[in-house]
Amino acid sequence: MRPEVAARWLAYYAESDLAVARGVDRPGVLAETLCFHARQAAEKAIKAVLVAGGAEPPRTHDLEMLLAAVPGDVPMGFDRLSVAALTAFAVASRYPGDDEPVDADEYATALAVAVAVVAWARHALTGLLPE
Repeated sequence: MRPEVAARWLAYYAESDLAVARGVDRPGVLAETLCFHARQAAEKAIKAVLVAGGAEPPRTHDLEMLLAAVPGDVPMGFDRLSVAALTAFAVASRYPGDDEPVDADEYATALAVAVAVVAWARHALTGLLPE
């Protein structure tokens, strides 16, 4: 178990991406960019849980694959398919023209899913994180 590394994954990286994902009121910021950071927050939160359990997180950005690596005895309080769906935002924000623009509902869903995953990771790491 590497609690200090898990804490960094969550407290610095996942929380930072989540803060950026919440920046909807910033002029000139695309919803695609915000969704990308929501996806990043979820990825890093999952990796924090994996590291806390002693695993080396896979070097992948596929959220479904990362969720599959979470031990079965770790309860998940969110819909895995919704989390896996965030994987699409890893590419959508970087290649304009291939997909329809992200609308407000899609952004709200992506943010809500990311918030749920980060909250789950925070709960899973209770006692390991600094106050």
